[in-house]
Amino acid sequence: MHYVTAGESHGPELTAIVSGVPAGIPIDIRNINHDLRRRQSGYGRGARQQIEHDQAVVTAGIRFGRTTGAPVSITVQNRDWENWHERMAHFGNAPAGLVREVTPRPGHADLVGVLRTNCDDCRNILERSSARETAARVAAAGIAREFLAEVGVEVYSYVASIGDAHLPAEVEAQLDLAQMQMEIELSATRCPDPAATEAMKAAIDAAKAAGESLGGVFRVVATGLVPGLGSYASGPERLTSKLGAALFSIPAMKGVEFGLGFRAAELPGSQVHDGIALEGGAFTRTGNNAGGLEGGMTTGQPLVVSAAMKPIPTLMNPLKTVDLDTLAPAEASRERSDVCAVPAAAVVAEAEVAFVVAEAYLQAFGCTCMADIKANIASYAERLKTMGR
Repeated sequence: MHYVTAGESHGPELTAIVSGVPAGIPIDIRNINHDLRRRQSGYGRGARQQIEHDQAVVTAGIRFGRTTGAPVSITVQNRDWENWHERMAHFGNAPAGLVREVTPRPGHADLVGVLRTNCDDCRNILERSSARETAARVAAAGIAREFLAEVGVEVYSYVASIGDAHLPAEVEAQLDLAQMQMEIELSATRCPDPAATEAMKAAIDAAKAAGESLGGVFRVVATGLVPGLGSYASGPERLTSKLGAALFSIPAMKGVEFGLGFRAAELPGSQVHDGIALEGGAFTRTGNNAGGLEGGMTTGQPLVVSAAMKPIPTLMNPLKTVDLDTLAPAEASRERSDVCAVPAAAVVAEAEVAFVVAEAYLQAFGCTCMADIKANIASYAERLKTMGR
């Protein structure tokens, strides 16, 4: 199961096409729209979110609420298009007095994009490299998430830090995160701890007052996984490889960790690796420092992956840059932007993880229709039981 998206930040709409979709997946459009709303939420979001009220429109691949086995096409309209249709027209000449974007922002794709494509307007680049494109990803991932729900897999996320405001490790270790998803969704920063949420909000307020932006760290968790998804035999087929690539595809991601991550490099092996035990005839682990992955495959424990997001490059107090026309020093351009989008990025990361995990299930258990896939999973589960007897 794969997706491709098309569309610009201020174009008429975003489009996602999902291929490799098995037949018979029940799809509830309300779930997809709920995820789109979650992506738009979070403390520190900018004025664009007051304009857009994202809704998914399915144009192919679903009939009477179930996938047909054909590619699924989904669109998300950009309401702001009505304010941009002259500046973003697909055909004809540029309008008189069009102001080109010639002061590229440090930290964005602006400069390297115009150098690569030999154009003289950063808008050709920034319209596509904008994180607005991730709305199409979240809509597309609604198909993957509905598939995973059918096989008992749930994917959720939470924020561990924004700027220098952290969810304390000792507090995080004591939380039953699987039971706290309502608290996470009600938090303005997607943080399960009220005190940490308030600290994160205060950090965002201070950054906004200073004309700054903030990044942070979030975690994505997938539960209900069978062991053995992925591969040990080929580097690119390892689930760690695929998850890392998927998460790094999200704009502004600068680091990805599984389980203990970099902390594992500081500890002796006896404090890092998860012991193996047998309980009720099933293999299990005495911990989950590995984040649910060993040798590029799932262990059956919850998948836990963390990602670090850099601060958004659009600043209200712009950094120095160079004017592409005059080659003189200038201030970087200002686009309407967020102060912090870490909570929203966590929702996008859920979408990326859902696609990777869904594809791993299809590779392991077939991809034609849900009835066959479920039967294959049930047969696999029975085999695992006999191995532990």
